[in-house]
Amino acid sequence: MRRLDRRQFLGASGAALAATLHGAARAGSAAPEALVTRGVVLVPEDLTLGDWPERAKKAGLTTIGLHHQNSPQAVIDCLRTVAGRRFLERCRQLGLEVEYELHAIKELLPRDLFARSPELFRMNEKGERTADANCCVHSERALEIIADAALAIGRALRPTTGRYFYWGDDGQPWCGCGKCRELSPAEQALVVENRICRRLRQVDPDAQLAHLAYVNSLAPPRKVKPEQGVFLEYAPIRRRYDLAFDQQRGPRAAEGLDALDANLEVFPRHTAQVLEYWLDVSRFSKWKRPGVKLPWNRDVFLADVAAYRQRGIRHITTFAAWIDAGYRDRHQDLAFIEEYGRGLLHADGGRK
Repeated sequence: MRRLDRRQFLGASGAALAATLHGAARAGSAAPEALVTRGVVLVPEDLTLGDWPERAKKAGLTTIGLHHQNSPQAVIDCLRTVAGRRFLERCRQLGLEVEYELHAIKELLPRDLFARSPELFRMNEKGERTADANCCVHSERALEIIADAALAIGRALRPTTGRYFYWGDDGQPWCGCGKCRELSPAEQALVVENRICRRLRQVDPDAQLAHLAYVNSLAPPRKVKPEQGVFLEYAPIRRRYDLAFDQQRGPRAAEGLDALDANLEVFPRHTAQVLEYWLDVSRFSKWKRPGVKLPWNRDVFLADVAAYRQRGIRHITTFAAWIDAGYRDRHQDLAFIEEYGRGLLHADGGRK
């Protein structure tokens, strides 16, 4: 991949910004409002790179999210360690926001309830109730248990932004019972999200909750409408990273920017967030350790940011999983963290 010096990089950033403004002008709208979120999402093991908060601050980022694929409790346990407590304190001192982005349903609805109450859980394609993933969204008791548990976890993992992220099980199917099968995966997820957000707002009136548009929930919901406080989080995990997103066409076009545009017809544009994978070593490593060297492509990144900003997106973050102490020791070069943050800043006119 062609490398750019600092002058060329800033020039490319300026070109991306110009493309953003040009696109907004063609659409007949003003330049997009300033970015609110410039972030990264880490996993607990990444805190072995003890200066992550300092690196994020130097890069001009606003937010660090912590993620676990299956277990909110694992994040709670992480933050009780010396490294976790130091991480939170340094973020507080540096003025960095902290959020928690979690595939949470398996803990919000404990699987050990299945033996006594299988009706709480999803029905598979064979017509059998199973505790393998998610829930039955037409079970009122399941929704109440999930909402109560989300409130309890929210007290332990309280985001500094008031934005909560309780996702369905990672890419797993939803319920196929007689009532649920009429709803798409996105619609079933939104039923759960609406209930959680309603409960959170009983104790935190300004709470917001993410609706994750991802894999099987990428198509926008039509039969269920988002309640007040539910915002879109669009995560295009299946896209390519050797080509700018707005240039990607073909059979999977429905999974690309067209899907984002369709979701923006349903969810408020000003609160929508893009969750990208530009810095996600775990994804580029096919989730097998040790992680490979990140194939960082600044040109693609800058073009993607321009496309998102043209759509008025004000919250942009990326997974940066597996950028930990081991990655630093193996590959040394972490300059892409600052390049990522500075690219977002420059595309936003240098506003902090």
